[in-house]
Amino acid sequence: MPPPPARIVPGASSIARIASAFVLGAGLATAARSAEELRNWFDDPFFQISSSVADCPLPAGPFVSESDKRVQAHRRAEKGTTCWLAGECDRPNAYAYDRDIAEALRKAIAGPDRLPGTTLWVTVQGRVLYIEGCALQNSSVAAVEALARSLPHVQQAIAIVRTDASAPPPYKLRSP
Repeated sequence: MPPPPARIVPGASSIARIASAFVLGAGLATAARSAEELRNWFDDPFFQISSSVADCPLPAGPFVSESDKRVQAHRRAEKGTTCWLAGECDRPNAYAYDRDIAEALRKAIAGPDRLPGTTLWVTVQGRVLYIEGCALQNSSVAAVEALARSLPHVQQAIAIVRTDASAPPPYKLRSP
């Protein structure tokens, strides 16, 4: 009977080198993901509507990585056509309203000091307005949200706003 084949058992230093290589590889993959360029892949309207609260962090808005774009693409296609198929839209895609909604909001808030005590940005995606930023009072946020809901073709308006300067922003940031 031939002797059993020799087994190679790595020593502690080999295991440490393998573990270090694994950790380094995982770290590089994470760094690559976080270094991905953030872009407004779908060209969603994104604009600032006020700027009187200092040091308000810039929201991510519609800016996402390419991998997040791929995740969103199916949901956006489904939402866009479902609106048409359900008879809730007279345009063939819910996102076809976004530029008109953005322009209507810009006109509605035009004028000096229309939104005092706020620094706000708006993203319009599929007939939904996302209002993000900072405000000194909750009443300012409620007023902007109500105004946005009153615009033609708006399905929903959501305010995600920080009113306590010592609290972290309740929205995703463009750059951490």
